[in-house]
Amino acid sequence: MSEEVLTQEENGVLIVTINRPEAKNAMTKAAAEGIAAAMDRLDSEDSLRVGILTGAGGTFCSGMDLKGFLRGERPTVEGRGFGGVVEAPPQKPLIAAVEGYALAGGLELMIACDLVVANKDAKFGIPEVKRGLVAAAGGVMMLPDQIPERVAMELALTGDFMGTERAVGLGLINQVVEGSALDGAKALAAKIAENGPLAVRISKKIMKVSRGWPMEERYARQAKALAAKIAENGPLAVRISKKIMKESRGWPMEERYARQAKALGPVFTSEDAREGAAAFAEKRKPNWKGK
Repeated sequence: MSEEVLTQEENGVLIVTINRPEAKNAMTKAAAEGIAAAMDRLDSEDSLRVGILTGAGGTFCSGMDLKGFLRGERPTVEGRGFGGVVEAPPQKPLIAAVEGYALAGGLELMIACDLVVANKDAKFGIPEVKRGLVAAAGGVMMLPDQIPERVAMELALTGDFMGTERAVGLGLINQVVEGSALDGAKALAAKIAENGPLAVRISKKIMKVSRGWPMEERYARQAKALAAKIAENGPLAVRISKKIMKESRGWPMEERYARQAKALGPVFTSEDAREGAAAFAEKRKPNWKGK
């Protein structure tokens, strides 16, 4: 992974740090690729429950690297978008830990995250208009979804900054801390990681996508989303799991393990069991047959 992005795993939390403090963590192509790789890892490794995105040296991210822009460089990654995350955030929760400035593309990185913890001195803004540019990595489109449209319009047209007091009052950020934003984000991540990972992931997915669903279709679509998640798993294993859970409550305690073993026999000797193990070893999605 690029040295412009550092990763560290702590207790099921993947900490992703933009490591360009000399440039206030301005986003480059290499940094975007590093973040995208980290998001891929967060999505693919079952041991990882939550991600934290932060910046080194007391600044979150000051936006796109303008020197790179003048060279024709665009800090985007196919499939993930600007900064390796804006257009396709991870399926698992991602927390922004903000110190110093989250400006321009840095603010767009922040609002692509699910939760934000910021130091009390942090500043937020989309000052692209001051450089003759537009906040096109989500700022002008996504910011009005998170704060009142008139406030978003003010930020987009003036390029002015916002402090934490106003930001937390508007709901742009979740928590303001006196000390380290990263420490605050770790504490929040630990709370999330205590919960069921599948339930957390589905809750995030439904909350993100359901805002565009017609009101009369919301419950049906929610059920469909949960059904799709179940359908990713081995059909025989799902069926037997349901059967045992339903029937075992009436089994005598001394017979439960014996009866379960009898029910499980077809599962552990099935083609699906071998396919599941092979797919895990080969790091690919399994091709279930239901037998």
